[in-house]
Amino acid sequence: MESFEIHTSFPVAPEVLYHAWLNSKIHSAMTGTEAEIDPLPEGVFRIFGGYISGKNIEMIPGEKIVQRWRTTDFPVNSPDSVLKIIFEKTGKSTKMTIRHTKIPDGQAKDYRQGWQEYYFQPMKLYFG
Repeated sequence: MESFEIHTSFPVAPEVLYHAWLNSKIHSAMTGTEAEIDPLPEGVFRIFGGYISGKNIEMIPGEKIVQRWRTTDFPVNSPDSVLKIIFEKTGKSTKMTIRHTKIPDGQAKDYRQGWQEYYFQPMKLYFG
C-alpha cells in the first residue's frame, strides 16, 4: 500500500471548501465533471462519471472530511483507500491538505498528479 500528502491554499473560508466538497452541484462546477454526493455521514458518492466512488466515514464541518475512496483502476480485490481532507484557516485563505493512504501499490504517483490536475488546478480557477 502507498500514501502521500499534498496541500494548497484557496482564498475562501474553510466552511466554503468543506461545503463545496460535499455539494453535488458545486463539486461538479469546481471540477468540471459530474458528481453525485450524499453529504451525510455514511453517505456515498460517485464522481467523474463513476470513475471515483466511496463513502463518507468522518466529518467535522469546516475542518475535516474522511472518506473511503476508490477508482475503477483499483484491483477488484483491493480494499478502499482512505482520503482525509483537512481545512485550516490561514489568514484570509484556507490551506487544504489531502492525505491519501492505503492506495494500491504502483498507483500513488498517478493519484498525486490527478489531485493536482483534476482538483487543485480547476478549484484555483473556480475560487479565484
